[in-house]
Amino acid sequence: MEALLNELRQEAETTKRLLERVPEDRLGWRPHPKSMTLGQLALHVATIPGDLSRLAQLDEFDASSANFEPPAPESKAAIAAAMKKSLDEAAEYLGAVSADQADASWRLTLRGNEVFAMPRAALLRSLMLNHWYHHRGQLTVYLRLLDVPLPVIYGRTADENPFA
Repeated sequence: MEALLNELRQEAETTKRLLERVPEDRLGWRPHPKSMTLGQLALHVATIPGDLSRLAQLDEFDASSANFEPPAPESKAAIAAAMKKSLDEAAEYLGAVSADQADASWRLTLRGNEVFAMPRAALLRSLMLNHWYHHRGQLTVYLRLLDVPLPVIYGRTADENPFA
C-alpha cells in the first residue's frame, strides 16, 4: 500500500493545480445536456480518493444503494476543502491497510447479485486511482473548452512547457 500512498500524494499535487484553474463563475456550465456541470465534475474529482477509500473499507457494496448524481459545490473554496478532506481520509486509510486486508476480496453487487469481485488492492488501483485520473482528464477537456490554460500534468501542455 506504500506505493499507492506515494502515488496518491504525487498525483494530488497535479490534481490540485488543475482544480485551481476551475473558474468559479462557470461552476454551473456543462458541455452537453447529459454531462455533469463543471462544478459537479470538479467536486467529484476532489472527492474520489476519500469516497473510494471509505468504500474500500467495506467487504462489499451494493450499487443499488449508491447515489450517482454528483452534488454541485457552492464555491471553489468548497471544492478545495473537499479535496483536502478527501486526501487526508485516503492517506490515513492507505497508511493503515494491512497486507491481509489489501489481499482480501472486495465485492460489488447489484441487488444481491455479484457484479465483480477483486482484491481490495486492485479496487484501490482501479477505482480510486485510475477512476480519479479518468475524471481528471475529463476535467482538462472541460477547461480547454472554456479556454482555460491547462497546467503541466505529465509533461508540457499547449499552455505551459516546463522544458522551455
